[in-house]
This record gives sequence, C-alpha cells and structure tokens, in this order.
Amino acid sequence: MGVPRLKEKYLKDIRPNLHKKYGFKSVMRVPKLEKIVVNVGMGEAHANPKMMEACLEELAAITGQRPVKTIAKKSIAGFKVREGMVLGAKVTLRGNIMYEFLDRLINIALPRVRDFKGVNPKGFDGRGNYNVSVHEQIIFPEIQFDKINNIYGINITFVTSTEKDEEAYDLFGGFGMPYRNKN
Repeated sequence: MGVPRLKEKYLKDIRPNLHKKYGFKSVMRVPKLEKIVVNVGMGEAHANPKMMEACLEELAAITGQRPVKTIAKKSIAGFKVREGMVLGAKVTLRGNIMYEFLDRLINIALPRVRDFKGVNPKGFDGRGNYNVSVHEQIIFPEIQFDKINNIYGINITFVTSTEKDEEAYDLFGGFGMPYRNKN
C-alpha cells in the first residue's frame, strides 16, 4: 500500500504553501495533522448492549480500526449515570489510516449529507483543533443502510500541531475541507 493521497498532497503542496505564507523559520514549525478522534456518545448503551455492539462494529467499519468503549469515571445522579457504565465508543486515528479517513470524510461522506452547505468554520477551539459533528452515521459508504437498527451522531475532533486557529483553518482548507461561508 502506497502513501495516502492527502499525505502526499500535504508534503508536496500544503506544507510548502503554509511555510511560505506564515514565514516559519523551520519546516518543522509548519502545522500538521497529528490525530483524528472519532467519538460516539450513546447514553442508552448500558440499557441495550446489542445497540452498543452494533455501534462498535459500525465504527470499526467507518474508521478501519477497532474502537474502545468509553466508560463513566464517576456517578452523576442527574443523568442516571453510575461509575463504570459504558457510555459510548471512540477511535483515535494516526498515520496513514488518519489520512485515508480524512480523504473519505471530505470527498465521499460529507457530500452525501442532505442539504449540505459546508462545515462550520467556527468549530475551532482556540488552540488549533477542529470539531465536526455528523448527525447520522449513514453518510459513510461503509454502512449498509438496510442493516442498521438505529441512527446516531458522530463527533470528529481533528488535533493539529499548531496553537493558532487561523493556521489550522488554512491547513484544513488545503486538504479541501468544505467550509461554509463565514458570514
């Protein structure tokens, strides 16, 4: 298996452009994508273990990596959560798998969203990381629509090496992130 398309694009186009635009002293200061965390929160997972198993299988199909269950660290009576309860699942992607997932998200999954106008450019956290929420897992081509029992949302966090949102915005713009107009 060769180098992922977006990784090659980063090395040949995006990194030199960002280096030139921001005038970094070293090419190692240029922002890069460090990891992608894909998270599914399912509050009712403790009541229905089959639903959680289906979620784990679907998340594995979407990301190409086995997810881990997220477990409550402490009890919160208001939410009817007890310590040790399974509340969802997450996957942390790095390296080539991360670039492959980003490529599929930008070019295949997001355009399949109904009435898609672009992702929110205000999803940055002030430290160069970006968050996107997908309301239905069925936008991913790996999910077979006739085999799912319930629809749930997915939160995707992109962690970069920069501390500045503007640099991260340009980094994702170089990858082809379909931003909505800023107005």
